[in-house]
Amino acid sequence: MKKFITILLLLILTFSLCFCLKNIFRTEQKENTISFASWGSQSEVKILKELILEYEKQNNIKIEFIHIPQNYFQKIQLLFASGLEPDIVFFNNQNIKMYIDANLLEDLSSYVNKKDFFPEAINCFISENKIYAIPRDISTLVIYYNKKLINNLGLNFNNGFSDFQSFIDTLKKFQNHNFFAINYEENPIFWSYFLNANGGGILSDDNKKLLINSNNSINSLQIYADLINKYNVIPSKAQIGSKTSAQMFINQEIAMYLSGRWMIPKFRETIDFDWDIVPFPASEKNKLYADASGWAISKRSKHKTDAINFIKYLSSETSLTKLSQTGLIIPAKIQSAQKTIINDKGKKPVHSAVFIEMLPNTKSTPVNTNYSSINDIITERAILIFSGKTTAKNAFDEKIQKKLEKLII
Repeated sequence: MKKFITILLLLILTFSLCFCLKNIFRTEQKENTISFASWGSQSEVKILKELILEYEKQNNIKIEFIHIPQNYFQKIQLLFASGLEPDIVFFNNQNIKMYIDANLLEDLSSYVNKKDFFPEAINCFISENKIYAIPRDISTLVIYYNKKLINNLGLNFNNGFSDFQSFIDTLKKFQNHNFFAINYEENPIFWSYFLNANGGGILSDDNKKLLINSNNSINSLQIYADLINKYNVIPSKAQIGSKTSAQMFINQEIAMYLSGRWMIPKFRETIDFDWDIVPFPASEKNKLYADASGWAISKRSKHKTDAINFIKYLSSETSLTKLSQTGLIIPAKIQSAQKTIINDKGKKPVHSAVFIEMLPNTKSTPVNTNYSSINDIITERAILIFSGKTTAKNAFDEKIQKKLEKLII
């Protein structure tokens, strides 16, 4: 733990932030107050503030809400390093591991009834049989598609895709049209589905072995690059310009868009064409990565009882329903998900249940303490591959592999 804290303290000097943490965040916590940090969009924060206000009225306690809309995990690191971390920290599974390994978070196993949650969500926060965060939501990615553009090509997506090769063959049918087949964001969270569905990945399930350099992963990355540079059915960086993939979908410049449920509020508000969703092709053998977000408690918190009581309130069916009804999240609690997604009738997408139905063919993204650094390296290499500046095989040559292997602990 001392080593971890020392490293984080050095980060403070490295970042050379133009503000003083003690002037921005709490320096001395008041009695009868618990602090809670989270990221979130304006619509999400609005709901959180309403929930907080309601809780404060019902209980003799003050919730100090710390909203960090940008560079969230960088700032959380600094807060932990300087001993100013909140009592409750909202984490995702890709960033929580380093804090678990440094023994900075409370074991919340005794407060979780596993039967209430999707196992895929619980698994995201388990380390050595202990649960370090109570899941709020689970994230799976689906393929949003424009029905008109799909039908104009004589395609029918009602039954989804039978397998990965069927998906690739379908994408190639979009050649020589005035719109692209699909687009992804640059983050590995998105394009890793290409690897997963073809038997590849980033790390092995036990986090002890690289998979990004496996034959299946290299082959998948090259297929993706070829769809951009050879078949021109995925837009290149130059063709995208300053637009987001979501904007391209709204503007009907792409027929399909891979993303999570968080896009639904925006699409319901802005899209004037008929659209729906289908699952990305997966199987029991080739599972897709799933990620979760949840509430953790600092081991140094002096208000652990109050903190867990507030988390119980946030994870109640009432609270999760308020967050889920907008279309923002897939609740980690089974009952809440069934109520707000499977029974989400009369709204787009028609097949909302896909978000739940695909969960058995997912697994928690394998991460270790150095996953952020691993992510940075493979993202940098992937950009070179997708831009056509190098092949997938050359991008992960022996030198890069050794650099990545040093981060496997």
